[in-house]
Amino acid sequence: MSETILSAKSAYKSFASPSGGAIEVLRGASLDMCESESVSLRGESGAGKTTFLNIVACLESPSSGEIFWDGARVDKLSNSAQAKLRARFMGFVFQNYCLVPELDALENVELAARIAGTYSSAMRVRARELLEGVGLKDRMRHLPSQLSGGERQRVAVARAIINRPRVILADEPTGNLDEATANSVMEMFLKLCATERAALLLITHNPDFAARTSRRLRLARGEIFAL
Repeated sequence: MSETILSAKSAYKSFASPSGGAIEVLRGASLDMCESESVSLRGESGAGKTTFLNIVACLESPSSGEIFWDGARVDKLSNSAQAKLRARFMGFVFQNYCLVPELDALENVELAARIAGTYSSAMRVRARELLEGVGLKDRMRHLPSQLSGGERQRVAVARAIINRPRVILADEPTGNLDEATANSVMEMFLKLCATERAALLLITHNPDFAARTSRRLRLARGEIFAL
């Protein structure tokens, strides 16, 4: 059996409300993931899906609970220590792409390696190969403004995996794409789970995409349930 590489144990998260009380978003949400596993997480708008994603990525701190990466607890580490580990351990794909507008497609992919401290001539070759692999061989030197939405998301996928992360976190990555492009991006994610042995945590409202993952979960009332 594959070992657990990402774990959230009884994560609680509350925010102060304007009236002076507390709004509980997560109430003991827990999740364990293994390598090569694809997991979809669905829920109503405002249920706390993005908050949960940010907490497992240590971009936000839980009010209580524990987060483990590769078996090591990380939620109590300093922000700088978390950032250093995160750069290599995780890759991110967002609905709005989050590309740097002044950098071309190749430079955007390479940027993730530079941030992680892994940039080298070999990584530059890998960046080119990844862009070719997602069908952007002739678009590498185009700025994000010169690319379609689907092309921008393909750049974002290549950027997310250049450092060979153990986990890919994708927050509604197909929300701004047409059906055909969204399907191709989804196929790309599932292929990555097999070829790169990365675990995928996918937040999606699309039931068809959720059905294609190896495990389907729902966030409701602050907890995570199997579907």
